[in-house]
Amino acid sequence: MQLIVKGLLLAILLQGGVFMAHAQQKPIRLAVAGMTHGHISFILGRADKGDFQLVGLFETNRELVQKLAKRYQFSENLAYNHLEDMLDKVKPEAVVAFGSIFDHLAVVEACAPRGIHVMVEKPLAVSMKHATRMAELARKHSIQLLTDYETSWYPTTAQAFKMVNEAKFAGTVRKVVIHDGHKGPKEIGCDPVFLEWLTDPVLNGGGAMVDFGCYGANLMTALTKGEKPLSVTAVTHQFKPDIYPKVDDEATIVVSYREAQCIIQASWNWPFNRKDMEIYGDNGYVVSVNKNELRARGAGMSHEKTTNITAADVMVYEDPFCYFADVIRGKIGVAPFGLYSLENNLQVVAILDAARKSAKTGKSVVFQK
Repeated sequence: MQLIVKGLLLAILLQGGVFMAHAQQKPIRLAVAGMTHGHISFILGRADKGDFQLVGLFETNRELVQKLAKRYQFSENLAYNHLEDMLDKVKPEAVVAFGSIFDHLAVVEACAPRGIHVMVEKPLAVSMKHATRMAELARKHSIQLLTDYETSWYPTTAQAFKMVNEAKFAGTVRKVVIHDGHKGPKEIGCDPVFLEWLTDPVLNGGGAMVDFGCYGANLMTALTKGEKPLSVTAVTHQFKPDIYPKVDDEATIVVSYREAQCIIQASWNWPFNRKDMEIYGDNGYVVSVNKNELRARGAGMSHEKTTNITAADVMVYEDPFCYFADVIRGKIGVAPFGLYSLENNLQVVAILDAARKSAKTGKSVVFQK
């Protein structure tokens, strides 16, 4: 009994040492560029983590700043009307962008020459023209430029990739079907300041096809380790023109590869929220139903098996900003064509560009070899 107690005390002391070391580590000076994105709560709601110190905010909508300051208990004095002024006065080490997708380029143009690392919300950019310029700046000034997707922190995503790529559970991958969407941004109650640009073809780059199609392109690019598609074919619909008059609210994108096909279904019309992925090989399949539930059946299995996967099972980051902090500190490297990586997300934008063109012309877009 004494040995057990001593063991528990030692574990607690060791764990305390880990927390103490983390607490003593100087937090990264962080600024926020834009606050109109509905995911702004992801960063403002984690002030107690200790890995970042919020030193500045850029947002021209003062009413929004006041509302968020009251909700998340930060000082309105942190907010600036001009991005460059904010960067020069507070000198952040890192910036997270929570404005429109169109504004991502301006954020990188301001941050990269100042040596400030950037993380944007998905997707990376509204077009390849913007994405290419952003990549040039990031590489020239040696900054990290990461893109955050909710599915990047799903334990089931990491487990599915591990089973398919490392364990070869499903055999050779032939078909991947990815569903992402919900009832629609207005229907689920998105804030009007978010809706204003999310449903604008210039500021968001499109509707459901961009908002949710980017997830599938990101996942498939990681799954194939950056394999270039052969072609992209897309069909979009506008089932609710009275609500979304300027953009599509339904999209299906077929991305063809040398040995596989990926079907990306993006929707603002589904009756329930969903983010799931089905991977089919010639020997079996793996389905990530949601963040934690995974279904699979392989060769020799008489029936499908359902497993609950946690972050501890696969050692995945469940907080994208923890990942961002560790990348900045050099604790981890960004895997080539990994979910957050610049290489991956350049290809995502290329797929979305091709999908827009295909939907508009009614023809497949062939990628150059």
